[in-house]
This record gives sequence, C-alpha cells and structure tokens, in this order.
Amino acid sequence: MSPQPSGHAGKVYRGVGMNERLRQGLVAAEGPLSGEVIKDVECVAGGCIHQAWCLQLKGGRQLFAKTGGADALPMLKVEVEGLKALKAWVDPGVLEVPEPLAFDQVCGEAVLLLPWLDFRAGNQASLGRGLALLHRASAAENPGRFGWPVDGFIGAGSQPGGWREEWGDAFVTLRLRPQLREASRWGLDLVDVEPILSALIPWLDRHQPSPSLVHGDLWSGNANVLSDGRGVLLDPATWWADREVDLAMTQLFGGFSQDFYIGYENVWPLPADASKRVEVYNLYHLINHANLFGGSYRSQSQAILNHLASWLLT
Repeated sequence: MSPQPSGHAGKVYRGVGMNERLRQGLVAAEGPLSGEVIKDVECVAGGCIHQAWCLQLKGGRQLFAKTGGADALPMLKVEVEGLKALKAWVDPGVLEVPEPLAFDQVCGEAVLLLPWLDFRAGNQASLGRGLALLHRASAAENPGRFGWPVDGFIGAGSQPGGWREEWGDAFVTLRLRPQLREASRWGLDLVDVEPILSALIPWLDRHQPSPSLVHGDLWSGNANVLSDGRGVLLDPATWWADREVDLAMTQLFGGFSQDFYIGYENVWPLPADASKRVEVYNLYHLINHANLFGGSYRSQSQAILNHLASWLLT
C-alpha cells in the first residue's frame, strides 16, 4: 500500500530508540529471542502502519522487526500467512520471500521478526521473472476458485475472505463492493454504482483467467532487488485471483522498470487485451486509498467509475 515503503534495508535512523521494556521482553526467557543478546536497535524508515527496526545481535546477525500495539496482531498475522503462502510457490533462485522467524505479543506489543535483507538499486528482470514463475506455478495447482480462506487487510483497510467460483463475482463481491460500501460514508452514491458492478461481473467472467496466487498489494515499496540480484516481495495482501491484478498495480504508482515487464513477459506473456482490465483492477486500490486517505483519491475513483459507466452501460 502506498505511500510509504517498508523495505528491510531502508534508511536507518540513529538516536530513535525502541522502548526498553520491549527490548528486554524480546530476549526474556519466554521471548522470541530468548538466549540472544541485542547489541543495538536502530529505527528503520518504513511503513505508515507499523514501526520498523534493525536488530543487531551479538555474533553479528541482523534481524528486521515490525512492532505495533496489540491491535496490530491481526494485521501481522495476516502478513505472516501471506508470506508463507507466497514462499511455497516461489523459485528461490530468482525471487525471495522472507521467512517469518517469530510472531508474538511481547510486553503488550505485536512483534514480527524477519530476516534482514540487503537491497540495492538494480536490474528488475529477476523480479519480473520471479513473479511470473510464482503466478504460473501456483496457477498450475490452483484451488479451482477465487478468494482467500480468512479475512485480511489491504494496507490498513479490510480485505474480506471468502470464495467464489467465477472471477467476475469474486472481484466485484469480495473486493469492489466492500470498498464501495465504505466509500458511501464520504458521499459515493451506491445507487449509481450498482449498475456498473452488475455489468462488470459478466464482462470479467468472459476473460476466464485461471486462479493464481497473487501478492495483492504490489506497489514499488513492497518489491525490491537484493544485493545478489534476485527479486524480493514484501508485505503481501495475498489471495487467489487473476494474475493481472498484480501487474495492473505495478502501473498505478510507478517504480517498476521496463526490465521488470520484459522479465515477466519472457516467462508468461499477458493476454493481448490485458490493458483493458488495468483500470478496473486498479479501481480497487484507488477506492481503498480514498477510504483511508481521502483527497484526490476520491476524485480519481469517481472518474474511473464515470468512465466505466460510459462504456459498460451504453
């Protein structure tokens, strides 16, 4: 989710300290780092939801930690489940998904520990190739339906669980409608929107994609290149969907190079008409941003709805 990245090797801020109670709780007998010694803790620039830290352990090991209030536990739990699901399908020689090392409540705070990853500015071909391999491998053994077994989050917004047999029903019912109901609180007229959604369902059904496991929140802050040249995916909002939703979102905020798209296309080319669906798929993220942040995201969402109405309802 935009606008702030949460990469593990983000800018480190010295002089900003983790509270001592939490620091001691991490290495306590019942803590996730029991038996370890934390030599240093540095605040890391990152997400707009949780705090992020680099933990320097005795012996030289580094860890990435996300922390938040106890109410952040459900969000971090969903992240853990998403990372594990994606990791099961990636080719680790091309694409990395960090393995959750610990997830717990420590001294009243939610804590997620992950390996420390070193990023670099580099060619994104492996990132694109790895994403395509993930999509293709999961599609080959997909569950035969679209959705996710439990409720989750898209950034700080809710992302309902559930399953649908047809893609149009899944995208409209599980993704667009919940966000649009929330948008009615700031003035979006659901009466005007419902005919658009009803027309979208059969339009998307004609596409007939196979379910793929998707990242679900693929903006540039949630993807990077490692120092060894492999791609890496972070902070997912995972579900079984049309693979094109990931590619569409990469175009929403930018940050993905031509090398990324070439890498993807060399493994699993997109259908010739994929560009027709980009606006529809990105509507989900724009409405979510409108609900969370307001501002110009509201007018952008309304403009897309107006555009959809102009060709779906005529």
